[in-house]
Amino acid sequence: MLHVAGREAANSPSDLATAEALVVENLSRGDGHCACSLTVAAGRCVALSGPSGSGKSALLPLIADLDPGTGTARIGKLARETVPANQWRRLVTYVAADSGWWASPVSAHMSDPEAALRLVAELGMAGALLDAVAGNVSSGERQRLALVRALIQRPRFLLLDEPTSALDPESVLMVEKLLMRVKREGMGLLVVSHDPAQIARIADRRYVLSRAGLTEIVP
Repeated sequence: MLHVAGREAANSPSDLATAEALVVENLSRGDGHCACSLTVAAGRCVALSGPSGSGKSALLPLIADLDPGTGTARIGKLARETVPANQWRRLVTYVAADSGWWASPVSAHMSDPEAALRLVAELGMAGALLDAVAGNVSSGERQRLALVRALIQRPRFLLLDEPTSALDPESVLMVEKLLMRVKREGMGLLVVSHDPAQIARIADRRYVLSRAGLTEIVP
């Protein structure tokens, strides 16, 4: 059972092999930008790295249908273009490196307060943070709370832009442990990271994006 999502999960090897993947095909911001194609399998983590300015962070909102572009994305036979954008984003949820917080307290952003409380504790934070004014929360706490907010939305795939960039080493490992748990329970992850050690710890597949295009790195 996928504890975060609260639904049946593909958590055995045979289930994961038959679960529908997130497939990105020739996705681009348009003229002058490279087209990217990649696949994120259910229950697997794909890491995306590359030099600054190559478009890594811009690719994730394209996949989540937050920004306009060319190309397509689909889960199995379900094409992004055939469903309302908000429905797609519940399936494929994007978490920015610096997420927005527009209401207070923090709990106003949490669709499932009980699940949020459990995840907050799992990430080493005090439950009282959910009662805090959003503007008074540190950057590292906001980053972890954004992950909590995304996970309790029950996505099938999670798109994370530098999810640990503001964290101390101990907190980084807590986040990675949580990501590996939800991955084992069937969630697919696409993670932008500049940290080679982190990529080695969490990724099943790795891509590098440059101005020339997207290249898979095979061990």
